[in-house]
Amino acid sequence: MGTKCGYVAIIGRPNVGKSTLMNSLIGEKLSIVTPKPQTTRARVLGILTEDDAQMVFLDTPGFLRPRGLLQEAMVREVREGLSEADVVLAITDATDLERTFDEELRELLKSSDRPAVVVLNKMDLVGQKEIFEGLKWLYERFPTEVVPISALKGHNLDELKKVLKGFLPEGPFLYPPEVLADQPERFFVAELIREELFLNLGQELPYATAVKVEEFRERDPSEGKTYIRATIYVEKPSQRGIVIGEGGAMLRKIGRWARKKIEAFLGRPVYLELWVKVRPKWSRKEAALRELGYLR
Repeated sequence: MGTKCGYVAIIGRPNVGKSTLMNSLIGEKLSIVTPKPQTTRARVLGILTEDDAQMVFLDTPGFLRPRGLLQEAMVREVREGLSEADVVLAITDATDLERTFDEELRELLKSSDRPAVVVLNKMDLVGQKEIFEGLKWLYERFPTEVVPISALKGHNLDELKKVLKGFLPEGPFLYPPEVLADQPERFFVAELIREELFLNLGQELPYATAVKVEEFRERDPSEGKTYIRATIYVEKPSQRGIVIGEGGAMLRKIGRWARKKIEAFLGRPVYLELWVKVRPKWSRKEAALRELGYLR
């Protein structure tokens, strides 16, 4: 019997646990996760190889009605993920099914000719009766394989992988078995810095920020330390002041926690230098979005 391999697009409304699920399936933190919705802005690719099957997951931004050029680019990422997928994995929230599996999302699934698997996520937050009723509710509205899981706790992920494997086409692996991702290290470094912005700043400010890694090199080979210089872009001078904080306290805090995460990800010591610059209306300018990697 030959090998099976295919792309699995993970889609869903904001904050339903898409990134948490991909990280749990891969066994490595590839997508940043915060309590704030719309943390994911670009597709993140994660590769899971087990025995005779390889699943290439595409973690897409939360599906929403776009307001502005940046969100339009995010929705385009979702639709492109759908078009590239061999199977679609739709994530719903067991505590909020009507919002997270509404008619608009169902129509998006129906518009694709790809097979779909629907996941009832956050099963750990509801009782057995609610799980049963949730599975019934989902199946009645979209008859397909429906699997209850907890992405955060890792519950029932083996069953989900078994179901997904059944939809994969036969074919050779696209990546060597030991490879977990195909994005460059710079991409993940920028994402880890952006994660700290979301975790440490207020409700709205993180959405006006972007991160670009300007320099990434071995500064002192004898120490084995990697030098990283990154710029945090904001849209207004007042936002720059908040990111820097009084006496630079906030920027130091963001840099300290980001450096620890980057060192854990890279597996080596890092010297991280952060700068904050004002770039007015960057989220509404096509050239800026292209430079920052949100448009291709």
